[in-house]
Amino acid sequence: MKTRATARYIRVPASKARLVLEHIRGKSVGEALATLQFTPKAAGRLIEKVLRSAIANAEHNHQVRDLDDLRVTKATADGGPSMKRVSPRAMGRAFFVKHRTSHLTIELSDEPARPSRAAQR
Repeated sequence: MKTRATARYIRVPASKARLVLEHIRGKSVGEALATLQFTPKAAGRLIEKVLRSAIANAEHNHQVRDLDDLRVTKATADGGPSMKRVSPRAMGRAFFVKHRTSHLTIELSDEPARPSRAAQR
């Protein structure tokens, strides 16, 4: 069973969110929550909300009772639209600022983790 949650138009650049998502990909839900709770980056709090939403979706939609079996199988941050702003500069010039957004997706699964290719050899 696969469950996912998506948060769209989040006010954090996708490149910064990917740095945090690399730490939780492939981990169990408990480990991922503990990692996100102590991550000093601002994207950690936003990703934690999406992870908790995915856990709630698994409990409600698929009646998963044992949360220890859930693993983060897929965690992505795709770029969203940029908000364009203009900041004034000296001598009448304009400086363009892009506030980037992202779409965060976390997918959970209760299937056992497949061994890596290195372990199969």
